[in-house]
Amino acid sequence: MNTNYDECIRACLECMEACNYCFDSCLSEDNVKMMADCIRLDRECADICAFAVKAMQTNSPFAKQICQLCADICEACGNECKKHEVEHCQRCAKACFKCAEACRSMAS
Repeated sequence: MNTNYDECIRACLECMEACNYCFDSCLSEDNVKMMADCIRLDRECADICAFAVKAMQTNSPFAKQICQLCADICEACGNECKKHEVEHCQRCAKACFKCAEACRSMAS
């Protein structure tokens, strides 16, 4: 494994965990329908983060492109989560923005 990926892998794993927690917590909110976009993006973001980690761990020749896509999805998820004042969404937004930054750095 390329040790240059370490920081990005950590950010992706933290983001994946935050998105999975946010997804599950959103399902318990009073107005789940209002959280639909957040839930959808949480799932997509967690999935691309897991895929990006795998790409980096296996030194995929497509790791940079996957990290760029991961950054774009993380940013979209972070923007959606920050619209909601609940704590799990705010925590998720921070993790998403941190991951987007790490992935963009890796992709460049």
